[in-house]
Formats: sequence, C-alpha cells, structure tokens
Amino acid sequence: MSLLTSTLRLWIAIGLLVPGLVAQSQSGPVMRLRDIAFFHGARENQLVGYGLVSGIAGNGDRNPVYSIQTVANMLQRYGIILDPLRVTSRNVAAVMVIADVPPFARSGTRIEVNVSSIGDARSLEGGVLLQTPLIGVDGKVYAAAQGALSIGGLAANANNNSVTKNHPTSGQIIGGALVEKEIPVTMIRNNSVEMVLREPDFTLAARACEAINRRFPDSSQASDGGTVRIRLPADYVDRPVEFIAQVQSIEVRSEVPARVIINERTGTIVATSRVKVAQCAIAHGNIVVSVAQEANVSQPNALAGGTTVVTPITDINVTEAKGGLVPLQEMPTVEQVAASLNSVGATPRDIIAIFQALRQAGALQAELLVR
Repeated sequence: MSLLTSTLRLWIAIGLLVPGLVAQSQSGPVMRLRDIAFFHGARENQLVGYGLVSGIAGNGDRNPVYSIQTVANMLQRYGIILDPLRVTSRNVAAVMVIADVPPFARSGTRIEVNVSSIGDARSLEGGVLLQTPLIGVDGKVYAAAQGALSIGGLAANANNNSVTKNHPTSGQIIGGALVEKEIPVTMIRNNSVEMVLREPDFTLAARACEAINRRFPDSSQASDGGTVRIRLPADYVDRPVEFIAQVQSIEVRSEVPARVIINERTGTIVATSRVKVAQCAIAHGNIVVSVAQEANVSQPNALAGGTTVVTPITDINVTEAKGGLVPLQEMPTVEQVAASLNSVGATPRDIIAIFQALRQAGALQAELLVR
C-alpha cells in the first residue's frame, strides 16, 4: 500500500468520524478575524458642518437668503458690518461638510472630508472651503476643515448650451480636516473585550469562538450570533494591544449565505455561490405596446367658409413575443443557474422578474434582496 493511499484512507476515516470537519472544509473562504469583525468601542464617529466655498468664478449660489446671511456673518467676524440685503456674490456657495473620524485619532490627525452644495450653485470647480467647524452628535466641535476642493467633474455654460461631467456640485478634500478634540475609546471592561461580527451569523460566531479558544484556551464565549466575549489571559492583562493584535490575526472559515441581490434601478444582479434552484419550468414573454399619434388637417375648400380643423389619429399596436414553457432541471450551483437563464434568452430585466417569481414559487433556495 502506497503512502498516498494510506493518507487518503486516513482522511476518509477522519471525515466519517467527524462529519462536520469535511463539511466545514468546503463551506467558505478562510478569513482573518480582523476582516470580518471589529472590537466594540473601536468605531468611527461621524461629523458634520456648515460652511462656505469661495472662488467659484461666477458659478456660485444665485443669492439665496441663507448664502447671503452666511457671507454677512463671516464678514462681521472680521469687523466688516454690512446689511445682508445689500450683499451679492456669485463666487460663493453654501455647503455641507461631512467626515468620519477613525478610532484612536489624536489631536492634529488629518482626516478626509466630503463637501456638497446645498444651494443652486452650478459648480464648485476651483473653490476653496473656508474654515468650517465639524461637530458630532453631542453638538461639540471635534475637527475643523479647510482647503481646496477636488471635484472630479466640470460644468460649462454658454449661449443656452451646457456641458456637465460627473457631479460638479460635490467634492472632497484629502486630509482637509484637523482633529481638534480626541474622542475617547473604551474597549476593555473587566479585563474583557467584545468582538462584533460585521455580518452576524451563529455558525461564524461559533467557529470564531472555537478558533480563539484553540489559541487561548477557555478565553472566549459567543453570547449571541454577532458577539464574542473574550477574556484577557493573565499574561496579557498589562499588554492588551498585543493580545488584540494576535486575536485579529486568527483565521476562521467564513460562512457565505445563499443570497441574490437585485438592483432594479441599474439592472444589476449578484448571486452567491450557494444559490440553488429546484426543478421547475419557466415561460417568460415580453409584451410591447406601441402608441403612435399623427395630426390630420381638415381644410375647407376656397370660398366655402368654415375653419381649418386639426384632428389627431392614434395608432396602437400590441406585440407579444412568443415563448414556450421551458423545463429546467435542479440547479445546485450558481453557474448552472446562470447558464440555464441565459439559455432561455432572458435579459437582465427579465432575469429580475424570473428570480422574483422563483422565490414566490419556492423554487429559489436563497434569500432575495431587492434594492
């Protein structure tokens, strides 16, 4: 008996004794815990602010009340007092500024900000954001934003003709905000940390708990399908950062759900590899309704009197595409599902309707999400 044959029989025996081992080996990709989970307390925080963008070269707000009042208030800070009703400018735009502060950001850390117009400005091209305080949900200022915008688009107007590319009324400033106040982060409570799965799943939580316990015996316990509580070992009580780094590097086999996501606005369909379709038959046809209208002019003869009358003539045609009932065998893989639907000659919009009908019939063995 060769070594290869002996090894193969040994793995078969192990699979028979521990059936979950073979099933788990083919259930999904191997991922690090840092890629599928985060630690409670180490989260981003959202900031928002209201400000002005100047230097837009005539494409700014067309003097709405809030823009004029904002310009007057800004000038008043520099000792220039004006009546807001007498302020006019096409070179400024009122904007909203948003940013996300990452965890552990210290005072002086630069973060990215996104700027968008809230008025009737045509473009923010060439604009500079004036110093704008950014506040959190508690109403306190945590950062200040300022700098030149990068919009990635353009807008041009001349003689009632216009050209627009992308979205010229929104942009971003890389490193455009400075953190002024640190947001406290509390991760360790009673020598324990909580790891939160980004996609809650009981199977994944159990596997993560098992993998952590293999590395640090009797240290973790899954409290629910999305949270794993981990107790710091005695050797790492004074070194929590090192312990968390080692936990994040632990690998676990993730669980990919059977899911079909449909975006009807764009016609996009995404299906995971676990999608299955039971044996069924599909018939899908298109009905096209064409309505054409022409104007018929009825004009009286010369010297006969009367008036010219215009009457519409409407022509309606209904065309239904021919289609037969196509039987489909059981399709255990997403590749077979795609090949079968393509063989029917279905367009993306048809496939969306077919998936919805399959789900209602109970033949689609997956979660269907329509966006």
